[in-house]
Amino acid sequence: MIPKKSLLGHERDIWAWVAIRITLGWIFIWAFLDKLLGLGYATKSGQAWINGVSPTSGYLNFGTGGLFGDLFADLANNAVVDVVFMAALLLLGVALLLGIGLKIAAVGGSLLMALLWLSNFPPTNNPIVDEHVIYIFALIGIALAQAGRYIGLGARWSETKLVKRFRFLE
Repeated sequence: MIPKKSLLGHERDIWAWVAIRITLGWIFIWAFLDKLLGLGYATKSGQAWINGVSPTSGYLNFGTGGLFGDLFADLANNAVVDVVFMAALLLLGVALLLGIGLKIAAVGGSLLMALLWLSNFPPTNNPIVDEHVIYIFALIGIALAQAGRYIGLGARWSETKLVKRFRFLE
């Protein structure tokens, strides 16, 4: 059953959250696919994870800076970091596109975005806010608005025995 009012507004207001959910999901899935397969956008052909190239080493070696840059650079070329990062991109993208597990996606995605924000703290173009902070607020808003219940599997997902037992999976 679709609620008449979510935590963040009326049914008519939900469509903006749905659009943000789907587009943000596509951003994460695309990042995963490009780093996995080297589709020629951010990751050049032949530089993909399936070719044995670390999906995080370029960023961690050359894209970090600020107060914590050295800490993040020390994580480069670490297979565990690569697997965790790629799994985060995939799971976050799938959750957002399907509209399932949005509470845990909001928490996990916010943690990922906070780490990326810290990897270049303070941000270059603004002393506090960059796109990672906006993504955090978007992920939280998507979960609070229950945006997976619309053009997604969120309503069905929340009725499963597993989710009824473990509400944090909703």
